[in-house]
Amino acid sequence: MVSRRALGGAVVLVLALVTACSSSPPSDGAAPGSGATSGAASALAGGAGGASGAGAAAEGTTPSAGTTPSPGASGSPAAASGHGGTPSSGPSATASSAATRSGSPTAGASKRPGGAATGSTKPAGTSPAARARSGELTSVVYQLQNYPGGQLASLESAPHQVAIVDLSRYASADYFKPAEIAALKASGKTVLGYFEIGSIETFRPEYGPITQQAKDLILNQWDAWPSEYFVKYWDPRWWDRAIRPRLDQALAAGFDGVYLDTPLAYEELDLAMVPGQTRQTTGRSMVDLIVKLSAYAKGVRPGFLVFPQNSPELRQYSGYTAAIDGIGMEELFFQNSDVPCTQDYCATNLANTRALRDAGKLVLAVDYATKPANIAAACAHYKAEHFVGYVTTLALDRISPPCP
Repeated sequence: MVSRRALGGAVVLVLALVTACSSSPPSDGAAPGSGATSGAASALAGGAGGASGAGAAAEGTTPSAGTTPSPGASGSPAAASGHGGTPSSGPSATASSAATRSGSPTAGASKRPGGAATGSTKPAGTSPAARARSGELTSVVYQLQNYPGGQLASLESAPHQVAIVDLSRYASADYFKPAEIAALKASGKTVLGYFEIGSIETFRPEYGPITQQAKDLILNQWDAWPSEYFVKYWDPRWWDRAIRPRLDQALAAGFDGVYLDTPLAYEELDLAMVPGQTRQTTGRSMVDLIVKLSAYAKGVRPGFLVFPQNSPELRQYSGYTAAIDGIGMEELFFQNSDVPCTQDYCATNLANTRALRDAGKLVLAVDYATKPANIAAACAHYKAEHFVGYVTTLALDRISPPCP
């Protein structure tokens, strides 16, 4: 599920975010260093510490050939993969979080805004997961479009502790500047930059050059988001033309970390367009990309945070858990909008998310509901699960209040 938002045709996102036929761990799967989780601790807690090393504990060995983790680890229609809302039927019909993209999603697709954190000074020496467990860290704001005047002032004054925003104020141009991100961080928030890693939207600046110079990277259209296409994310050209430039932009702007949408691409891309690939190899390749991305960013700036969105089942592949600092999860409890998540994949997603939490990873949960009773229920779930949660609308175009 990928989140995006329509803004008079322009979409603004908030979050500045090889075929492996063998079942053995990839060469770069050896963890981007023990700093993976400890990095989250220093950025979110303002000091050293964190559950580094805990990640590997919850992570299984690479699934053997033919034992692909169930889609969305939950078998859910794209909901488990990065976009909220009811996914339209696709190659893998996983509940994708298509809500955060530009343009109007097909019926049922979801989007989500975010919640912000208090402007208090970040305490030192405590991991973010421990702070969430103690009830000290409780709020996140997720806004991907409709920044008043193209500025972040409203988010600065919001009471949330974590903010997820797009790398660009208008999605297709005008990246947020270091001074703007610094001001948002000065309000006491940890700031994550949003971008996709397994798909590309037609309004993104990289789309034109890629279609002209490396068109074969583009795969099938995402049914829920007509302006978005899955890509051959394992191809080195994708790293060179999209992933590394986006990471460099996030690092240069001063984001605390990145929030990575569309890991679900591994189960949504059309296998008929990539002969020789299986869901097991595409899953392995997605984890390899996340591991590489994490190692690169943490090598440039130790403590840089990496939060994939959805697809918690990827923890079953070696290297994944050690490479991330936490996970963003959509629609664990309510799908767009006010629809209780009761399908079998909902339980599977929750089980995999709990496993990552127990491995010391911070869980940022987003549900889509407007009815007071459902908002209260989602907030109660977050508290009981020690998740940092946010209840909002699919458009992710406003600042919704934090849970009480």
